[in-house]
Amino acid sequence: MVDIFKKITSNNQPQNKPNIEMEVYSSLQENMEYIQNQLFHSSDLKWRSIRFNQREGLIFYLESVSDQQRIQKEIIQPIEEKKEGDLDGVITSLEIKRKSILSQVPHALVQGNCALLFEGISDAHIIDVMSVYKRSISEPVNEGVARGAHDGFIEHLITNLYLVRKRISNPDLVVRYYQVGEATKTKLALLYMQDLANSDLVKEVDHRLGSISIDSIITPGFTAELIEENPFSLFPQILFTERPDRAVAHLMEGRVVILSDGDPTALILPVTFFAFYQSPDDYQSRWIIGSVIRLIRLASFVIASLLPALYIAIIGFHPEILPAKLIYTVKGSIDKVPIPPILEALLMQVALELLREAGLRLPNRVGQTIGIVGGLVIGDAVVRAGLVSYPMVIVISLTAISSFVVPSSEMSSTIRILGFPLMILASMFGLIGIVFGLLFIFIHLCKLECFGTPYFAPVMPLRIKDLKDTFVRFPIWSLNQRPHDSHPKKLTQERNSREWEHDDHRKE
Repeated sequence: MVDIFKKITSNNQPQNKPNIEMEVYSSLQENMEYIQNQLFHSSDLKWRSIRFNQREGLIFYLESVSDQQRIQKEIIQPIEEKKEGDLDGVITSLEIKRKSILSQVPHALVQGNCALLFEGISDAHIIDVMSVYKRSISEPVNEGVARGAHDGFIEHLITNLYLVRKRISNPDLVVRYYQVGEATKTKLALLYMQDLANSDLVKEVDHRLGSISIDSIITPGFTAELIEENPFSLFPQILFTERPDRAVAHLMEGRVVILSDGDPTALILPVTFFAFYQSPDDYQSRWIIGSVIRLIRLASFVIASLLPALYIAIIGFHPEILPAKLIYTVKGSIDKVPIPPILEALLMQVALELLREAGLRLPNRVGQTIGIVGGLVIGDAVVRAGLVSYPMVIVISLTAISSFVVPSSEMSSTIRILGFPLMILASMFGLIGIVFGLLFIFIHLCKLECFGTPYFAPVMPLRIKDLKDTFVRFPIWSLNQRPHDSHPKKLTQERNSREWEHDDHRKE
């Protein structure tokens, strides 16, 4: 079935048109006409005449992406002062390239460069004068923490690299650039630790990024779907984050990070199921507190996905499970509702999703109003109208709260979607249907892989030592090995072994 769906969704890739390489004309007028035609006489294409070494020249640039003050300060002003000499020595810009192929000049212009051409010279000087507009570094809205760093990635790639290198002052940190998207020319950066990241993993990620063939990369979600192994799985296989400290922590465990210019989201891979339930807060608190909080998060997965299904199964098939006093209370509430529990649950879940989307899309002031109105409608009016019972409102409320506990929005969405098929199975087969549904989910998790890493590691396959930082977090000084799931080059890591406790010179 999956193969048939793949054939339906696959497209026949058209052959790329051959790129005709045309050398730079010696005539300045011909070069100008070619550049104008290639950019379709765009209104933001500007040029300025200059004279150097007794030759007439033109500076071409796009005012929408180029910094005109840099052009004046680093190019025009030095040329007007010197008048003649070596051009590379006169221009004060750090990056100057020579191009003999004229067809490369328009592509350079749209990337924020300016082109300097002279009469009688069949070369173009390409100078980087990109204009940079960026917002200030602030904490990610979706990944706030109580303690710890409060800076986050922004839409500027170089700034994001600075945030990473500020935390890892190590020459082993490698950055590789990629350009993907035939039309958008989106710039990606692959980050990994040379002494930690598995060579096979780096080669595989490099191969997949280099094999991307698409017109445009608008968001990192495009990149994730193009390189992940199991696109038809409901579970996310790549971790999205806007926190530099979280990205650095995974880099130091031998994983790789992908950053995209124009977006504050970083992709971390390979990851396991339990990585989506880890948060920087776990390591800012004492290890006992962090362990308890992580256990609560993992319990939220069970509650959010199973609670409505369990309620439907118990009410419809196994009411004897409930205590006698509770049965009368629940039955008195259910008898007033004319629809079966499965329709109650579906109605409430759909209403909750509508409210969530409305609150997310609307402005903050209106969104708060929508939340209050929605709470009143769901919590009071629907019950008074006899469409939904009070126990169902409680169940759906606990389910919603549990789904929002997850630090990853992708996993949170997965949990909410998983609840629907489990509710349907519970309404048809009771607890037996839930068991078969959970069995299918567990088999899928055990079978799933992410870049050669078992998705359900270290539970399957079982690795006892890695359980120190899975369900709970052991003390930092006891975590003397990196997780084995990413197959790092170095498993052992330096930890504070509290040697001060064994110093001989200590005085009792």
